[in-house]
Amino acid sequence: MEAATALLRPRRPRDTRARLRIADVSMFYGERSGGIRTYLDEKVAWAVADGACEHHLIVPGRRERHDPADGASMRHELPSLRVAAANGYRVPVGGRGLRDTLRLVRPDVVLLHDPFWRPHEACAVVQAAGGAAVMVHHGSADLDAGAIPGPHRVYRRGFESWLRHAYAPADAVMAACDARPDVGRHAELELRFGLHPAFRPRPATRGDHVLYAGRLSREKGIFTLLEAAAAASEPWPLRLMGAGTAQDAVTAHARRLGLERRVTLHPYEPDRAALARLYATARCVVMPGPWETFGLVAFEAAASGASVVACETAPSAARLGPLAHTFAPEDPIALGRAIAAARAAEPDAAAAARFAARHTWGEAFARELSDLGRLVAARAA
Repeated sequence: MEAATALLRPRRPRDTRARLRIADVSMFYGERSGGIRTYLDEKVAWAVADGACEHHLIVPGRRERHDPADGASMRHELPSLRVAAANGYRVPVGGRGLRDTLRLVRPDVVLLHDPFWRPHEACAVVQAAGGAAVMVHHGSADLDAGAIPGPHRVYRRGFESWLRHAYAPADAVMAACDARPDVGRHAELELRFGLHPAFRPRPATRGDHVLYAGRLSREKGIFTLLEAAAAASEPWPLRLMGAGTAQDAVTAHARRLGLERRVTLHPYEPDRAALARLYATARCVVMPGPWETFGLVAFEAAASGASVVACETAPSAARLGPLAHTFAPEDPIALGRAIAAARAAEPDAAAAARFAARHTWGEAFARELSDLGRLVAARAA
């Protein structure tokens, strides 16, 4: 912690007219994690390039370290234990490191991206120093409960109770969906997503396969996708790209359905340009999860010019409009019909290009910064 003190500039008096000092805290920052890590990595890059705020990223690591990205951004890693080899997720060891780091950084606003890394303690530290605390709603009670085999309703009630407890001390909730069913309060701030420049339509030869890209876990709707494949009149190949705790269960279920020769597993792809090409060369890209709180895969795939299928409950599906074929949640027959329509459709490259141009990370973070500035000013008034 002494090294971090030396790296940080002297604490300035709190002044809402100055650049905001923002801290993003997330336990779910694995080597192969999805939307949360994408959002945070893009935010660091934007903070460095734009310089509009002073940014701090606080995540679990192998050991404690505090490294400056440059004058506009600093990365703090706190001791943790690795618990999910497939995705590289880590669980922090205790809460002291987080409390000490927040006292050192003294952010104007902290954004807590999960409800499990000591949210009450983090809120109390920041609020005691005059800052604001925001809970960012990336998950949901249904999503968390869906990852566990067993009685979904029982698990859901447990997660809902925890979410309401965890979110209670926050000054505001940020979400891309309706957070009220989970946390009992509406989202005062909008969680916005953007697109890496790699996700743009390009000339590509579409293959015959259907592509799923994401975490291999129960709550992501993969079992519904396998059932849709088994029921399809056309034996299209299915490629599952990603890693996760349900990989063995997915393989076993595909075998039970007689899909061994049609289903292939592929590793997580971290390179954005390569991922955009994989989207564009699929016959269609499917995001089958019924409980997505945004759905970045559908967003990225549509911007890449792919034919996209998404569950109608995903917030990103509503924003895609005619760029996505939708289906009712947990309905393999409806999913199969949507896949058939997407496979037969010719993607609209011009519409995809317009969509991509409208949704940049820079625009998303500039608007978020404006929202956070108003929140800090209101709390200081």
